[in-house]
Amino acid sequence: MKQGFPIRARDKIKNRQELTELISKLKKTGKSVVFTNGCFDLLHPGHVRYLEAARELGDILVVGVNSDDSVRRIKGKGKPFVPESERAEMIGALHSVNFVTTFSEDTPQTLIEELLPDVLVKGGDWSKDQIVGRETVEKNGGHVIATNFEKGFSTTGIVERIRSGKKSDTLP
Repeated sequence: MKQGFPIRARDKIKNRQELTELISKLKKTGKSVVFTNGCFDLLHPGHVRYLEAARELGDILVVGVNSDDSVRRIKGKGKPFVPESERAEMIGALHSVNFVTTFSEDTPQTLIEELLPDVLVKGGDWSKDQIVGRETVEKNGGHVIATNFEKGFSTTGIVERIRSGKKSDTLP
């Protein structure tokens, strides 16, 4: 552990009860908690940059990853491409992320109510009034932020490129 936080990706993954207790203790020490969520099916630079920007908004970044069942309900049959345990581990491997948990609901509302983060972040493709959990966070004195959207990166774009056999413009 570095500065009291896990370094190994798998050690950053917590169940909801563990995470709720841990975040409560950390908040009592004055740490500010940032929360964001997503499917993170095929990790790409847009995700990495988004999570780095989110981490800069507080002391601890917690990421909620949609479960496989949740992704199927939201994105449709054939998704996700990567199982939730692997998606959570990949997110946990990022230096900017302190803790990861999965949630099975279609939205992170209940998880947000349990964690009560100081800052709730979503990508700029979401307007502030569309961000699930906004009212809960603001009612409890927190802030809701829509970060800049990283254009040119998407899971859909990766899948289309793979299916078409087209090389990425950035590859040699």
